[in-house]
Amino acid sequence: MKILLLDTNHAILKSGLEQLGHTCDEDFTSSKSDIEKKINQYQGIVIRSRFNIDKTFINTATGLKFIGRVGAGLENIDIAYAEEKNIKLISAPEGNCNAVGEHALGMLLCLLNNLNRADREVRRGIWLRAENRGIELEGKTVGIIGYGNMGKSFAKKLKGFDVKVICYDILPNVGNNCAIQVTQDQFFAETDVLSLHTPLTSLTKNMVNTTFINKFKKPFYFINTARGQSVVTEDLVRAIENKKILGACLDVLEYEKTSFEQLFSSELPEAMRYLMASDKVILSPHIAGWTHQSNYKLAKTIVNKVQLYFN
Repeated sequence: MKILLLDTNHAILKSGLEQLGHTCDEDFTSSKSDIEKKINQYQGIVIRSRFNIDKTFINTATGLKFIGRVGAGLENIDIAYAEEKNIKLISAPEGNCNAVGEHALGMLLCLLNNLNRADREVRRGIWLRAENRGIELEGKTVGIIGYGNMGKSFAKKLKGFDVKVICYDILPNVGNNCAIQVTQDQFFAETDVLSLHTPLTSLTKNMVNTTFINKFKKPFYFINTARGQSVVTEDLVRAIENKKILGACLDVLEYEKTSFEQLFSSELPEAMRYLMASDKVILSPHIAGWTHQSNYKLAKTIVNKVQLYFN
């Protein structure tokens, strides 16, 4: 096949596909409209999040057999229309799930132990011990929403801690020896730490809002390494202010560009300014699944799946 690579990725992507006998072209800079003018020459494309693959794009890609996304989600692709056109969709959640699990745990431990604030203070010569007492994870119930590759990875990382791990998922029978699958009612009743590991869909967009937050019986800590648009930031801030949410670890933000390469270009929303100023919030720039190791593993996963389906 002739394959167009639309984003920079680890070199194993191009070399691996070529070793399978495919021809790879790279175009990392042309506009979407310019890509559409030549996409009918290709049987495969591989993208990260550079632009959306919509009906117009798919209609111009008359010879397309597969779309590969070097990442976990497929929300930048019109999935239903691609499948209607018999285009195989390939993603790579196996490639960065370990990185996401480690990052989520790291953010949580930083938050509970005030590590970011304490580090800043000590660097300025401020030595506050009582004010920086931490909260231990031991004895808490960690609730995971979305128990796929990412959720399972985070649960596995928690095996070394004396915690109870529960999960909720729209699919039945996904629990394993790392997490007990429970009903919604049990999930809302028991959770002390909530970690989100869901794709962005019509069901999960704006899911974490005031109504959702108030269903939890106890105040809780919140982790989001999934998608920023699953959270209504203003409602999150309100919950932090009224202490229903005790602290938040946010690797993804509602205000991100769809390419994930920029936060925003306009003035900072008030809710975002609050998050940036709060010691109850840990922020990172959508890098949970973006390690040096996952860079390789994501690309290699795409190669392996192309080999599985087309060689």
